[in-house]
This record gives sequence, C-alpha cells and structure tokens, in this order.
Amino acid sequence: MLFFRGLHYVNLDQKGRLAIPKRLRETVAQAGCKTLVATIDLQSPCLLLYPFEEWKLIEQKIMSLPNLDPTARRYQRLFVGFAHELDMDGQGRILLPAVLRQHIDLERQGVLLGQGNKMELWSEAQWDQTCPAMLEEAKDEPVPEALANLSI
Repeated sequence: MLFFRGLHYVNLDQKGRLAIPKRLRETVAQAGCKTLVATIDLQSPCLLLYPFEEWKLIEQKIMSLPNLDPTARRYQRLFVGFAHELDMDGQGRILLPAVLRQHIDLERQGVLLGQGNKMELWSEAQWDQTCPAMLEEAKDEPVPEALANLSI
C-alpha cells in the first residue's frame, strides 16, 4: 500500500520542473510507475498529486457520478478537467503545466505535503499563510466523532 507522509520544501526550476524528493519518489516507484497525475484541489489552494494507478481509481469514482447532477458535473469538469499526467524524468523531476502553477500561484518555492495515497503541492507563501490558521482552528474545534475513539 502506498503511503505518502511528511512535509518537504521544494523548488521549481526556470522551466517549471519540480524535483520530487527521494523518499517520495521511492513511494511512487513502489507503485510500479513513473507517472503522477496532478489536479486542482476544490477546497484548498493547492494541487493534488496521485500516482497514476491511484488516480485511475479516483477518476473512475468521480466519472461514475451522475453527470445530470449539477454539483457532480462541476466536480467532474474541474477535478478531471484540470488533471494532467506528469512523467518523471531520470532525475525524478516533473514538468508542471503553467495552468496548474498559476492556479496555486506557484512561481519558485513550494511545499509537498504527504497525504496518504496522494501528495498536496502548495506554494510556500500560501502554505505559510494557511498553516498557522489551520493549527489555530484545530486547537479550538471539537474533535470529530469519527476521531473521538482513535488513540494517537
């Protein structure tokens, strides 16, 4: 089973290429592929990066939603419509399309955040702005029922 974890600071080069950190590259390699799929996150200003095989499962679920439902159709259009297949080169780099970089205002410095079956890619500036607010909210909000019996 794939599992991405950790927080990794990364840089884009002038051509828009992002070097995937070695530990994360090894996790992708465990999936037997060198292709990631990147798409927009519909709730946060970040991109979601999935190993190709994992993406196919997600995409099937989304496309099986009834496309006459306006909300489902919007998710299909945005989530699948913005998806790009990104092949890693021999140095573990992916070329991020300009449309995805622009969507999250990523120019040079970014943050890759492991999230289990996927990674999130944030611009470093957006992450630095958003993370403290998330930490503050987490201190004050009640523990969700689904987590109440979890021992961590």
